[in-house]
Parts: sequence; structure tokens; C-alpha cells
Amino acid sequence: MDTTKNSINQFLEGRKSDERYASFDYCYNYFYSFYKEKKLDELADDKNLHMSCLQLGFYLASWGMMRGSSFLLGKSIKYYKKLIVAISKMKPELWDIDVDNYDAKNIELLLNCKNIIKNSLENKSTDKLITKIMLGVFANIPAYDTYFTKSFKINSFNEKSIQKIKGFYVENKEIFDSYKIYTIDFLTSKDTNILYTKAKLIDMYGFINGQKEYRKQV
Repeated sequence: MDTTKNSINQFLEGRKSDERYASFDYCYNYFYSFYKEKKLDELADDKNLHMSCLQLGFYLASWGMMRGSSFLLGKSIKYYKKLIVAISKMKPELWDIDVDNYDAKNIELLLNCKNIIKNSLENKSTDKLITKIMLGVFANIPAYDTYFTKSFKINSFNEKSIQKIKGFYVENKEIFDSYKIYTIDFLTSKDTNILYTKAKLIDMYGFINGQKEYRKQV
């Protein structure tokens, strides 16, 4: 079986409604629903702010961003208020960006989003944290975690690395376009009508492939 498909399928084997990987599904479903209903401004209103912070905070914790070395470990969920307010004012087009349309305009939008998130987190954020936030909220960029960056041999979230990810997609377009994976619904544990983006699929591949490379070296 092709290495790319094998890595994606291996990731999917651990994707169950009550397991760690599903934390992405629940977080993305939540933020996507506000985009879909054209109610992004309501993410930060009095009715939803608490839940918005909880959704993002738990996803980040579940995906390893609150380990002992992380500054987030010393924060409560209210720390995310400024970030949620910023997200509620972001351009809806960010939810329409995916790897297949990484053109100059959309790359600029992605990097502008990076800067807004960084400013909202008091400039303490790393590319790893920023891209994990963007993956969980918009699903428009893979998370630049240790395994992913090892797999793709990239160091920074910039135009060059974004173009490299797009190039990888183009080379493997047939494989990635063949997958139709729907997010998991929290209440029913069944599929929603929300598809995994190509950026999410590439994130899955990069995570597993980088993990394999790491294990070979230890």
C-alpha cells in the first residue's frame, strides 16, 4: 500500500468518538457551525464566550499543548477570551482556504491570521501552537508539531513552508482527493455532513509519517 495512504489509514484506526483524535472533530464542528450560520460575531458574546474558550482550550490540552513546559499550563480558560474575540472578527474566507487553493492571496490571509493569533496570545505563541489553533478552528493548515515538521523537513510557518505543503498535495492529489472523511458528531458519535479538509488529511499523514521517522532514530 502507498506510504501516504498507509499513514492516513493508520491515523484513522485511532479515531474514535471518545478518544483523543476526536477532540479535533468537536472543536472544528463548533467553530465551523458559527461560520456556516454566518454568526461568527456570536462566538464571543455573553452567551457563547465561555463555551468557545472551553472548546478551544480542551482541544489544545488534548493535543498536547498544556504539558509542563507550555505557558498555557499556567492559564485558565479565560485567557483565551482575547483570542476568541479576535477569531469572531476574522474574515469568513479563512474557512474556505484549503491546500488546493493556496494561492498568493490565501497565503497572505493565512499569515495574517498567524499574526492576529500571536498578538492575541501576548506574543508568547510558537508556530506549533498557532498552527494547532488554526487547524482546530479553521482546518486550513496542518499543525506544525514535532512529527509534522520532521516529516516535511520544515522549520517555520511561512510562505515557503506553505508552498511546500501545497507541492506535496499536488504530487499526491489523487490519493488525498480520494478520501471523504466526515467529522464525528459529539452527541450521536455518528458522522456529520462536515468533511475533513485536505489540510487536515495532510496533517494526519505528516503526524504519522514523522512519528515513524522519529522511532527509527531512537
